[in-house]
Formats: sequence, structure tokens, C-alpha cells
Amino acid sequence: MSEASANPLWTSGQAMAATGGMLIGEPGWTVSGISIDTRTLQPGDLFVALQDARDGHDFVAAAMEKGASACLVERGDTGVEPALMVKDALEGLRALGAAARDRSDAIRVAVTGSVGKTSVKEALAAVFRSSGPAHWSVKSYNNHWGVPLTLARMPRDTGRAVFELGMNHAGEIRDLSSLVRPHVALITRIAPAHLEHLGSVEAIADAKSEIFDGLEQDGVAIYPSDDPLAERIARHARHSCAAFLLDFGTSASAAIRIEEFETGLDGSRGVANVLGVRAPFRLAATGAHWAWNAGAIFAAAAGAGLDARDVAEALSDVGAEPGRGRAARIALPDGGAFTLLDDAYNANPVSMAAAIAALGAADPGPDGRRIAVLGDMLELGPDEDRLHAELADHLAAAGVDSVLTCGRRMKHLHDALPKTVRAGYAQDAAGGLEQVKSLVRSGDVVLIKGSNGSGLHKIASVLLDGTALGLTEA
Repeated sequence: MSEASANPLWTSGQAMAATGGMLIGEPGWTVSGISIDTRTLQPGDLFVALQDARDGHDFVAAAMEKGASACLVERGDTGVEPALMVKDALEGLRALGAAARDRSDAIRVAVTGSVGKTSVKEALAAVFRSSGPAHWSVKSYNNHWGVPLTLARMPRDTGRAVFELGMNHAGEIRDLSSLVRPHVALITRIAPAHLEHLGSVEAIADAKSEIFDGLEQDGVAIYPSDDPLAERIARHARHSCAAFLLDFGTSASAAIRIEEFETGLDGSRGVANVLGVRAPFRLAATGAHWAWNAGAIFAAAAGAGLDARDVAEALSDVGAEPGRGRAARIALPDGGAFTLLDDAYNANPVSMAAAIAALGAADPGPDGRRIAVLGDMLELGPDEDRLHAELADHLAAAGVDSVLTCGRRMKHLHDALPKTVRAGYAQDAAGGLEQVKSLVRSGDVVLIKGSNGSGLHKIASVLLDGTALGLTEA
């Protein structure tokens, strides 16, 4: 995503030169954006007919009806003009991305990690916007089509850009980083998020460290000094073409360190030391894990040439995104209110522990309780039963009063909990919602957390919307 630009994003001639494609119909068109989904397409977009779960060629007519300026297609028999025909639509999109990269002088920052990468990316986007023309990934567009799409959408006059890179298997980050060719490459943190595919946290660290392989000459490699696998990550960085290595964390030896940090439901505040420059900062986000995120943000911004004090000022309005720890106060129909911690977008053992700690740090209102509504953590491999059950220790340490578990895997946590803490068990999110309705009361602080596939975001959406329960956001 970028701020609006007065200049066209692509002309037909530029797009043809970038992709090596053939123009069908009248030449001379221009586009102001790129879309792969007719539901979100805007007038003036170039519609790219990707072949994925559904064939994009089935939607080219609908795209033109909605105002697309042209379509990027693999076939000339769609009956839609104007169009740019290429052998492979995804490769055509990648070619547009590479051309957008090469024509721009933007400082490119790439972010990956097992936890925190989307929050850090969004915060960096806010920081970059405060310093000039900026471009950033929409939502979590971090895969084999999301990254080239984000690159292809980058205007020529962008000053700084931030890209999120995701993966499930080894080799995927290397491919994406080689396309972005970042000047700054950042790993936020390593956690057991893809054990089902990679087998060990060491293999996850190796796969994430592929981000350094795509660095531009004289690039900056950034890694978390507090991570148990920090030295393993640093070795990967040293073998890349990085000219500078920066670490961030809380230890006195870290180049970028968070020296002070405190957090509550009203936000967080702290002091960052960035290469000797102390910068007090505030965040609208809550949770102790934001100390880790803040270190990553200050480090990447420093690598992109920004002053720490300017970064601190830009961060004052940064809060958690929906589904990533955002706090909302929900009014109850019979009076009073409870606080919802919406962290339902995704989960692994490390992010789950951080969310539980944030719940533990929250102060309930009079007669209120700390309640955790937890859904399955996915892709954990053969240790998934143990990793779910071990959350009981984190819940006890945080002083959580009541736990509602949802999903087949979370049954192992339910069984590991003391009976006095069990609020109930549901096989799925739908059943969990019914139990939440009768559970919450005024003064409660309610955490909702689970992998995206667990469906707990549906519970959070209902509570935030309020209509199904007669609730309103206070």
C-alpha cells in the first residue's frame, strides 16, 4: 500500500517491456493499481488473472465491468480487451515486481520471523510514512504471490518500503528475499511455528535466515540478540553480503536495546538506546512482547537511515492491529463493561505465552476476572500435545482465573488445568462462542488467542461487533 500518487503506476508500454508480454487491443492504457481479486478491485487497476485455487481468467469480464483499465492474462481467448498476454501470470507479476524494484530508489526493508513480523511491519510503515513517500505490504501479503504483488504496486517515487516475508518450508524465504533484494533484512524472533514442516526450531532459524541471502551489497542484517538461536542466525548473516550486522534486545551489549519498558491496558512506554542515542517512546499497543517488537522497529528504522528520536515520535500513535493484541472495552447490555484482548489472528507457543503474560499484567475491574479463551495452535508437529498442555504453567504464572479451551488440540490443555480454572471446553469456535456469551461479566479482562485456522477470530469479531450479544464497544 502507498499514499496516492498523481502519476500512473504503469503504462502499457512499461508493463509490456517489464513482462515481455504481447498487447491485445488498443495500446496506450495506464493503470493506477494492481489487483488479483475482483472483490477489492478499484477502477483503474490492472487485473492479474492468477491461476490458484480458482482461475482468474473466469473473472476478467467482471474485472473490466468494475473498471479495470486492463488485464494481465495467459490466454488470448478471454474476449476482454485491452489485455497484456504472458506465458505465466504469476511470473508476469514477479516481472512487474522486479521492474518496480529496479526503477525506484526506495530503501527496501524486509521483515520475517516466527512472531511479531506483521506488527513490526505495520509499525515500520507508520514510521516510514512520517518521513516521506512510503510503501508497505497490505495485511499479511507475505507469500509467493503477496510479495511480488506488493513490489509491483510500489510507485517509482517511494522513499522507503517495508515487505513482510512468510514461509512454511525451507527455500521460500530465499526466493522472496531474492526478489525484494532488501537493503535491510530483519528477523524478529524464532519460535516453534512450523515444526510440522521443518521439524526443529533450528531448522526454522535456518529457513528464516535465508532472508539475508537476498540482501543488496552493503546491506544491513538485523537479528534478535535475546533469542536462544541468536548466534546461529548471526552466522548466516555473516555469510551473506551484509556489510553491517545489528542486534537488538535488552542486554547491555546489544547495539539497539530497550533499557526501560512498562505496559498496561492503556498502552506501553519505554526508552530505546539506538547506537548510543537514548529515545523515550510511547505505544498505544499493550503487552510485554512489545518491548521485543520495539527493539526490532528501532533497529530496522536505524538501518533505513532514520533518527531514533524521529522514530520515537512516529511510534506514539502505533497500536496493535485487529487480531494482534488490540484492547477494546465492550459495554454490557445490563450495565458495566469488560475488556477484550483480541489476539485471535494466529498463535504458536511463544506468542501464546506472550499473550498470556499480557493478560496477567492486566488489572480487572471490581469483581472482574482474567479469562483466557484459547484455540488450537496449528503446524506444531509430533510435539503438539505436549506444547498445548505446557501452557498450563504460563496460565498459572499469570494468575489467570478462568480458561475456556476450543479445539481438539486444546483438549490437552483443558485436561492439564486445575478443575478450579476450567471454564469449559468446546470442540470448535462456534461452541466456544456460546460459552463465552454466558461467561463474561463486568470487570473481566478476556483474552482470545488461537491459530487463524482455529476460527477464534470469529468469537472476537462477534464480541467486537456486539450485535449478537447486545453489546457495544464502550
